[in-house]
Amino acid sequence: MSELVEMEVHGITLDPTTQMPIVVLKGKEDENLILPIWIGAFEANGIAMRLQGVEPPRPMTYELLKRIITEMGGTVEKVVINDLKDSTYYAEIYINQGNNTLVIDSRPSDAINLALRFGAPIYVAEHVLEQSKLPEPEEDEEKKKLREWLENIRPEDFEIGGEKS
Repeated sequence: MSELVEMEVHGITLDPTTQMPIVVLKGKEDENLILPIWIGAFEANGIAMRLQGVEPPRPMTYELLKRIITEMGGTVEKVVINDLKDSTYYAEIYINQGNNTLVIDSRPSDAINLALRFGAPIYVAEHVLEQSKLPEPEEDEEKKKLREWLENIRPEDFEIGGEKS
């Protein structure tokens, strides 16, 4: 089994080419570790709302899931982004319920949303980080620009819903 590396949500931004949302994870201990994951708009909105401390007037999907898990006596212990196959990331949500731990297959964006709401750590398997490493500059000019952009992005550069945060 691959070692796990704790990561933190650095922010949400938009891919400058496709305008698709990206959640950017950075290593908790090593900020040079960067993992960009392209996600859907609704999932990005959920993450952005949580990062900004916005409480919706009515429970949205992730607040509802948190309420259900909590009411059933559970808590999210951690989430693990555990695989990368054909450019698709996979994750697991670890839910503690008494003496029982449930491991639920999940999309990373959903797992991250729940982790943020429970204050649970986010881990990425080392082999996933290795597989997703951005190319060295000499390989491809477009990928070089993307790597440099991701490495130099600052919190004030993050866009949410088309507006800078």
